[in-house]
Amino acid sequence: MSGKLLERGVLRYTPAGVPAIEFRLGHESEQLEAEKLRRVECEMACIALGTPALMLKDASPGSGLNLEGFIAARSVKSRTPVLHVTKIEYLEGNENGIQTEE
Repeated sequence: MSGKLLERGVLRYTPAGVPAIEFRLGHESEQLEAEKLRRVECEMACIALGTPALMLKDASPGSGLNLEGFIAARSVKSRTPVLHVTKIEYLEGNENGIQTEE
């Protein structure tokens, strides 16, 4: 999924000492549906753990990102989907040329 960083939380650490950061991604694109182009827009709640979290700790809202990961429920009680990010690529300028994959 690609888009712009809308908001970023503060870097925190899990009880096991793993860095974690929550953020929101805004996505806009055109997709083919029923043989017609459709403009789509959405916001996605995301979380990054480990190296990807460290990469995002200083990212500014508006930064272009290309993300890979998986979708899971926020928690046992909240079935709201959250994108768990495993790979980050900065689209504009590649923040220090770094891309991650865990």
